[in-house]
Amino acid sequence: MSEEIKNEDLDKQTEGQDEFEKVCFVCRRPESKAGRMITMPGNITICQDCMQKAFDSFDQNGGPYGLSVNIPGGGQGGTDLSGLSNIPGVGVINLADLGIGNREIPKNQRVKKKKEKEEKPVFDRKMVPPPHKIKQMLDEYVVGQDKAKKAISVAVYNHYKRVFADNADGVEIEKSNMLLLGPTGSGKTYLVKTLAKLLDVPLAIADATSLTEAGYIGDDIESVVSKLLAAAGNDVEKAERGIIYIDEIDKIAKKKNTNTRDVSGESVQQELLKMLEGSVVEVPVGSNSKNAMVPMATVNTDNILFICGGAFPDLEEIVKERLTKESSIGFRAELKDRFDHEENLLCRAELEDLRRFGMIPEFLGRLPVLVSLEALTKEFMIRILKEPKNAILKQYEKLLQMDEVQLVFEDGALEAIAEKAMEKHTGARALRAVLEEYMQDIMYEIPKDDNIGRVTITRAYIEKTGGPVIDMRGVMRLGVQA
Repeated sequence: MSEEIKNEDLDKQTEGQDEFEKVCFVCRRPESKAGRMITMPGNITICQDCMQKAFDSFDQNGGPYGLSVNIPGGGQGGTDLSGLSNIPGVGVINLADLGIGNREIPKNQRVKKKKEKEEKPVFDRKMVPPPHKIKQMLDEYVVGQDKAKKAISVAVYNHYKRVFADNADGVEIEKSNMLLLGPTGSGKTYLVKTLAKLLDVPLAIADATSLTEAGYIGDDIESVVSKLLAAAGNDVEKAERGIIYIDEIDKIAKKKNTNTRDVSGESVQQELLKMLEGSVVEVPVGSNSKNAMVPMATVNTDNILFICGGAFPDLEEIVKERLTKESSIGFRAELKDRFDHEENLLCRAELEDLRRFGMIPEFLGRLPVLVSLEALTKEFMIRILKEPKNAILKQYEKLLQMDEVQLVFEDGALEAIAEKAMEKHTGARALRAVLEEYMQDIMYEIPKDDNIGRVTITRAYIEKTGGPVIDMRGVMRLGVQA
C-alpha cells in the first residue's frame, strides 16, 4: 500500500514534465540544441560542452595528480557526477546544501518544448463542395439572387475540377472566368467575399479604377496578382489556386470621342488579356512597385479564377435601344416606353451590348460566364435586414444585448426602413445608412439608464411622427415621443 502511495506521489511530481526540456545552468541552451544534459547534485543540469570546458580549465591549472576528465555521452537520464567526490583531491560541492531542492529541476532551468508545426492537408478536389452545397452556404449569407448564386456555384466547381484535371487524354478544359453585372449595392462584391471565405482560398479584391497602362502613374496590371500573393502569405503555390475579383470593371471601358491617350481604358483591357487567359507573371513580394530592392516571385495565372464585376451605368439605355429597334408602326412594333420602368434590364444584357458600352471583344471572350444580378425590391430589402446569418438587425441586437437590453423591430418599421433605403438608389448599402440615422440616439441614450429592459422600434419612429417604445424592467410600457 505504501509503495502505491509513493508511486502516486512520483506521478504527481513528474506530471507535465514532458512539456519541458532541461536548460544548461551555464550557457542557458536548451537540451534540444546543446544535447543530453548532465545532472549534478541538487538536480542542476549542465551541458556536456560546458562541463568539458570546466574540466579542461581545471586540468590546465594543474589539478592534483594531473587529473584529466572526459565527459562520456551519458545514459538515458544524463550523467551523475556524485561519484567524483571519492577521487582524492577533487571536491564536489553539494548544491543541495545551498538551498536548491532535490525533488525537481528549478523552473529557471526548464523551458517549454517547441511544438512542431502541424502540416496542413494538401488542397485537393475533394475539399471543394459540389454546386448545390456551395449555393446552400451562400444562401445563409446572401438573400435572393438565386440565378447568380447558381451560376457562380457551377463556375467555381468547374474551375477547381479543371485545376485537378488530368490532360493525358488531350482534352484541356478552358477557364470559366466570370463577369458580374448588377446595379450598385446588389451584392456583387459581397457574393465573392462570402464565396472565398466558405471555400477557404486566398482572395484579392482590386479596383480597376486605379489600373493604368504600364509606364504611367497608377497601378500596373501585375499589382492585381501581387495582392493575391500577399493574401496567400507569399505562398506562390497557394496563390495560384486563389480568386481575383476586379471591381469597377466598367471604368476601363473604351472612351468615346476623346483626343487624349486612353491610358486607363482600352489599353488596360488589352494588358489584362494574357493574364485572364493564363500566363507567367513576375510580381514584387510585399510591394506593389518593382525596384531593385524588392524580391520578385513568378506566379502562373493559369489556375487563378478571375471574376470581374461592375455596375455598368447607362447600359440599360443600350439594352433598351436594342430591344426597341424594330419599327414602332405595325402589329409587331415595340412601344418605346415599354421598358422604361423595368428594374432588371441588365438581366437582358448581351455581349453585343457590352461591346457597344466600350468593352473590347477580346476581353469579353475571356469572360465566358456572364452573370446578371437582380435589382433589389422593397421585399428584398426587408429580407436582407433580418434573414442573413450576419444580418444588420442581428448586429444591432447583439450590440444592445451586451447592455442587457432587448431590441425589437416591428414589421411596419422594417417596411419604412426599406422604403427610405429605396429612395437613396444605392442598393443594400442604404440600409445601414438609414439604420445608423435612427439608431444613433438610441445607442446614445440607452446606456444612461440601467432600468431599461427592452426597446421596440415602431414605424412612427422611422417616419418621425412618434418615438420608440421603452419597456422598463418591472414597469409598464412607456411611449417615448421623438
